[in-house]
Amino acid sequence: MPKHYPLWINGQWTETGEKLEVRNKYTGEVMGTVSVAGKEHVDQAVSAALEAFRTNPLSPYRRYQILKRTSELLLEHKEEIAGILAGEVGKTLKEALVEVERTSQTLEVSAEEAKRIQGEGIPVEASPGAENRLAFTVRVPVGVVCAIAPFNVPLNLVAHKIGPALAAGNTVVLKPASVTPIVAIKLAELMIEAGLPQGYLNVVVGSGSTVGDWLAKDERISLYTFTGSPAVGRKLKAETGLRKVLLELGSNSAVIVHRDADLDLAVSMCVGKSFGNAGQVCISVQRIYVHSDIHDEFVRRFVEETKRLRVGDPYDSETDIGPMISEKEAARAEAWVQEAVMQGAFLACGGTREGALFQPTVLTGVHDDMKVSCEELFAPVVGIAVYDDLDDCICRINTSRYGLQAGIFTTNIHTAFKAAREIHVGGVMINDASQFRADLMPYGGVKESGWGKEGPKYAIQEMTEERIIVLNL
Repeated sequence: MPKHYPLWINGQWTETGEKLEVRNKYTGEVMGTVSVAGKEHVDQAVSAALEAFRTNPLSPYRRYQILKRTSELLLEHKEEIAGILAGEVGKTLKEALVEVERTSQTLEVSAEEAKRIQGEGIPVEASPGAENRLAFTVRVPVGVVCAIAPFNVPLNLVAHKIGPALAAGNTVVLKPASVTPIVAIKLAELMIEAGLPQGYLNVVVGSGSTVGDWLAKDERISLYTFTGSPAVGRKLKAETGLRKVLLELGSNSAVIVHRDADLDLAVSMCVGKSFGNAGQVCISVQRIYVHSDIHDEFVRRFVEETKRLRVGDPYDSETDIGPMISEKEAARAEAWVQEAVMQGAFLACGGTREGALFQPTVLTGVHDDMKVSCEELFAPVVGIAVYDDLDDCICRINTSRYGLQAGIFTTNIHTAFKAAREIHVGGVMINDASQFRADLMPYGGVKESGWGKEGPKYAIQEMTEERIIVLNL
């Protein structure tokens, strides 16, 4: 029988009257059931978080100990948790193992940052009439944080929210994605084992239209951290009023391959960072702009390497690409590819699917107004376009309403810094593809790609308030 997972509220496992089936994305079999929260459970979770915040503050060192121990426990249970990830998400087992390792690092960095939260001295005595005063700032936790996580990286992106929130001294109500909730509950189990007090982390499961809406309207929550679609992000921001919202939204990341690029490096990096997790990563390479001098050779090599990728069972060590999150999403991607071909793009390889399995797909001759180029595709599909003038290419990239990360391959330092200065995104990767992220770095986009920064140090800044203290001596 599939295992059942209750909610975690106020230090207790809580059963509800409704259950949600979580299916293996490759086989379609039920791999577990999870209790679904009603309005009363959401209220209890927020109440518990608020009570813990008000009555049981944790010292910075205690926060460090709990997060560091959770980081260690993740590695001790690495194979078990990676197996859950491979089933829940459909990502390959080798990708799932990397996610567990990265999550451990995210929590370890969060633990270290818990000991480094600091303010600064303010020289108010330099102001006329304030000569006898001494001033400094401190950073204080905001209170209850609501964390709403996505399906594609349901362990590490949860850690990127709750790790810094707890490190800062906040309490958390977590709503994982309904299609991938089990691994978040497993992480809660490890945090309990590590000594996290009751009320500090509460996990509620349910749809965005119910649980998400109830959370958005609860004014006891001080800050929201959300990863998901721009449409839902805009709705959340509108509903939460003046309360702070951190948004990590969509993208259609672009990479430039300039005429002087190292082609071996560019092809290898772009293939490797286009199709991971079946292309379901916010910073996956979606648009590649290749200079006309090297376009044909780049396409030839790129297609050859793409054709070597194996699609299939994520638990098979030989598999490179597992299923997409659902057959519905795979069918959407297939329709977008067919539409692009009808509009004049050339299908160089792929374009077919079997259920939720979608073959890695390369389109050439794409135009910037095609859906596969201007919208977020979130599938194992890459469009390659040609350019002659770098200024024009950067302009084409910047016309997108998204701006998360981009990349450029060039051996010319002036070209590299021109791209770094002029491409309007949150991060520019030089001689690397757009899908690079070290978990300690600042991460976040501009335009419709987001608001605020992730990365433990930077998220803690977002999840604390600066308070000035002035002494009249």
